[in-house]
Amino acid sequence: MKSIKIGIAGTGVVASGVVNVLKRNQEEITRRAGRGIEVAVVSSRTRSKAEALVGTGVEIVDDIMAVARHPDVDIVVETMGGYEPARTFVLEAIANGKHVVTANKALLAEHGNEIFKAAQDKGVTVAFEAAVAGGIPVIKSLREGLSANRIEWIAGIINGTTNFILTQMREKGWTFDAALKVAQELGYAEADPTFDVEGVDAAHKITLMSALAFGVPINFKAASIEGISKLAATDIAYAEKFGYRIKLLGITKRTPDGIELRVHPTLIPESRLIANVNGVMNAVLVKGDAVGATLYYGAGAGAEPTGSSVIADLIDVTRTITADPEHRVPHLAFQPDALENIPMLPLSAVKTRYYLRLTVQDRTGVLANITRILADHDISVDAMLQTEVDDTTKQTHIVIMTHISLESSVDAAVQQIKALDTVTGDVVKLRVEELG
Repeated sequence: MKSIKIGIAGTGVVASGVVNVLKRNQEEITRRAGRGIEVAVVSSRTRSKAEALVGTGVEIVDDIMAVARHPDVDIVVETMGGYEPARTFVLEAIANGKHVVTANKALLAEHGNEIFKAAQDKGVTVAFEAAVAGGIPVIKSLREGLSANRIEWIAGIINGTTNFILTQMREKGWTFDAALKVAQELGYAEADPTFDVEGVDAAHKITLMSALAFGVPINFKAASIEGISKLAATDIAYAEKFGYRIKLLGITKRTPDGIELRVHPTLIPESRLIANVNGVMNAVLVKGDAVGATLYYGAGAGAEPTGSSVIADLIDVTRTITADPEHRVPHLAFQPDALENIPMLPLSAVKTRYYLRLTVQDRTGVLANITRILADHDISVDAMLQTEVDDTTKQTHIVIMTHISLESSVDAAVQQIKALDTVTGDVVKLRVEELG
């Protein structure tokens, strides 16, 4: 049977992983796909770099649009990242009848609805397993493996950079700045780490998973995002005293009032498997009504783990390339005309448990005032810890773990507590998820 020809836009880390795994496992891939998958053309602004990657026999062009329009190409692989020119390239490829495989979560989180609509109209597939959690096959699990389930919630460690930083802060007591510096030295963090440490990268990924889980359009603008740059090692240590670890989680939940979509540092019971995912590794916990909780763990980045997911998509597309477009697995798991406009909840409507840390003056009645304010806002205390008074400042830390409370009520209570003349500095508020 005639081989499938692919065109690759870019020659960076992901492209190198794709080419290397294709070369090494060509026989196995052919057996799985039913026909060969061959690189026909690669775009690169540096010809020598492309030649070193693909060798002879592969056409090299300097214009990515030549890949999108190439008459011999069946599937294009977009490995450039970012919004533009990736968006224009993908839409051009679709317009020319090419199937698309991409690892670009930012592109799909922002422009996925437009791209999937164009692909549906043209009868081609856009596959994106590598866009979330690198080598972990969580997209396929949500689209196919768990399709019998009503998904209740997803919680994921889906950014390796932040997980590495938090691991170092917990294990070594480092500050955020010290852990970030090491992450940059080791190549885990970019020179400008904003997308990672402020939670944007994780938000792109959880937005895609939310759409797949609940059958709703992609809605990145609805995501509430908090990063880890302001997190103190002190709070990581206090969390441990209560039996919790802090991870940056992407969370999406189905509730009677709508869908929660949020990214923030989160306290997780240390007994949970996901709480023990350390270093740059990723993990995604999915709760379905029939199957219960399922955990997906592995490398969330890197050339070959990501290349593995890209090639899995290439195999899937190859298997279905002659199938009627109406009978392929839908891009967002649900049939396009069955997507629902379920309300996306603001963060103020979230109900969960909370960790609060206050610095207070050592005076009579301080604790009574704080608990009264919490009670006034219908917030009950589950556990409390008070440190010894500092002899110099005459101040102490009070750490409070609440029962399930409404976010807006907690915020209102925190503002009142901060106004007390016995409370100094800011009040640290972190969310707690039991993930049971």
